[in-house]
Amino acid sequence: MAWTKLVVFAMIVGFGLLLVRVGQMKLRPDAQLAQAVSPRLSSLSELAKRGDLLDARHRVLATSTVAYRLFVDPTVVSDAQTIAVDIAEVIDADPVEIDQRILARPGRRYVVIDHELDDWQAHAIRQANLTGVGLQAHLVRHYPHGETGAGVIGMVGFEHTGLGGMEHLFEATLAPRDGRLTYLRDANRRALWIDPEAHRPAEDGGNVQLSIDLVIQQFIEQRLEEAVKEFNAGGGRAIVLDCRTGEIRAMCDVLNPRPDWDEVTTDPGRDIHRALGRNRCVTDPYEPGSTFKPFVWAVATELGRADPEEILPTPSAPAYRTSQGRRIRDSHYHGPVSWRTVLIKSINSGMAIVAERLTHDELQGAVARFGFGRKTGCGLGGESPGLVTSSANWNHYTQTSVAVGHEIAVTPMQMVRAFSVFARDGTLPAIRITAATTEDETYPVRHQVIPPEIAKLVREVLRDVMLEGTGRNAQSDRYRIFAKSGTAQLPKPQGGGYFEDRYVSSFIGGAPLDDPRIVVLCVIDDPDKSRGHYGGAIAGPVVRDIIDYTLTYLGVEPDVDQALVLHDSLRLDDLSVRE
Repeated sequence: MAWTKLVVFAMIVGFGLLLVRVGQMKLRPDAQLAQAVSPRLSSLSELAKRGDLLDARHRVLATSTVAYRLFVDPTVVSDAQTIAVDIAEVIDADPVEIDQRILARPGRRYVVIDHELDDWQAHAIRQANLTGVGLQAHLVRHYPHGETGAGVIGMVGFEHTGLGGMEHLFEATLAPRDGRLTYLRDANRRALWIDPEAHRPAEDGGNVQLSIDLVIQQFIEQRLEEAVKEFNAGGGRAIVLDCRTGEIRAMCDVLNPRPDWDEVTTDPGRDIHRALGRNRCVTDPYEPGSTFKPFVWAVATELGRADPEEILPTPSAPAYRTSQGRRIRDSHYHGPVSWRTVLIKSINSGMAIVAERLTHDELQGAVARFGFGRKTGCGLGGESPGLVTSSANWNHYTQTSVAVGHEIAVTPMQMVRAFSVFARDGTLPAIRITAATTEDETYPVRHQVIPPEIAKLVREVLRDVMLEGTGRNAQSDRYRIFAKSGTAQLPKPQGGGYFEDRYVSSFIGGAPLDDPRIVVLCVIDDPDKSRGHYGGAIAGPVVRDIIDYTLTYLGVEPDVDQALVLHDSLRLDDLSVRE
């Protein structure tokens, strides 16, 4: 009996000691055993490629390639004193600089020597097989055309994810999914077994084809920058819209910080990188001034509040006063003129006269019809709906201000979409920033804004703006342009009110007249008045040049009879003498 108890006790002690030893071997194994008891599963990652951004004609705007990062683990190198020299000899680099990188991170097991090796350097490192020196594959984003379209395209960050522009907007499509392989290995880290279910293949990101055309984009950036510098403006914006499909062909936003100027518009993100700035074509509303008049003119004509040939009692001398005594100023006083001439000559008093014939609801409805006061749905980040006075606050002053393009703020994107109603059959297109595919048989239309005959009438009157009105300086000898200029006072950023001698100058137009293909808008922000500030004079030529270049590039035949160019030129010279 005693012997039995002794044996049992001995067995219990033995098993206890065995468990202690197993625990010690598991938790704190000696050096010889450490390799054998390390985790038996290893994983390898497979790098996937981020999708490309392409322009409307499949030119590459942004693409990714695999690059190799060179790193060192100083704790396992053969000789810490000579490793910098060894690496330098292989990749033809400065050993002192390499040594400084390693010494600057004492105790680190991952010290990056070079973030992007050349192909021959990566090959040489592999061949050298230096202990403690490794290569890490990673993606590098390339923009083959430099800063062209940077504000639209955007950029990626350190993690290769989109930080702005199209890179951010289409992150879900462009983003790749890296692959992973998990396998069982032996003590020498050799693969023993690979379970097919433990392999997740890499999936490259999808490509995105934009509606932007690189050639048109390059031209409008160059032309807009020239105009901004010529008139020492605070900035400028321009958009080219394919009015048939609603596709944006080009979009540009320039800022020009000027020494000793109290700039109204700033963009801290752009100071870091051009691609990180906000896209002011959709984020920053502006007062359109007289470029807004065609929308009010169209609806008032449709509702029968004025006939194009009706003579209105516009004043011959200052000043016109509304029914409630508000003073309306005109840049020139023509005396009684037709409703058609009111739009051609951009007569504020004529617009106010007819605006008072409209009810508040009718004018508010006109604003809403053309899409003002709500986002275009283009998908670009930070898009503003613009600024429209609410029904509760709408009064007589608002009624007569909106009719001439004041007390309302719109974005350039809203303007090109709304103006395209005149270039089409009176319908408002949906804006597209991606290219139309071959499967798209039709393009979505929001709604019928005005009847086709009214759209055609407005287009014809806006053609006369180019011949007899404020668009004379923007005449093209290739295409018949229909357009409208605008010059609005610049609002003060704080405290309300307007600057007396600072302006927002704009011009919007489409062409060709009978079969419009594009609508182009140019906004010149805060030009130096000493160099010019009227929209027709400084923004008009920009729109004309963009229209000429774009339509020629697209292969659109000119619709101007060259025999009439000299005649029109002589007639305009005569007009300028009389004015």
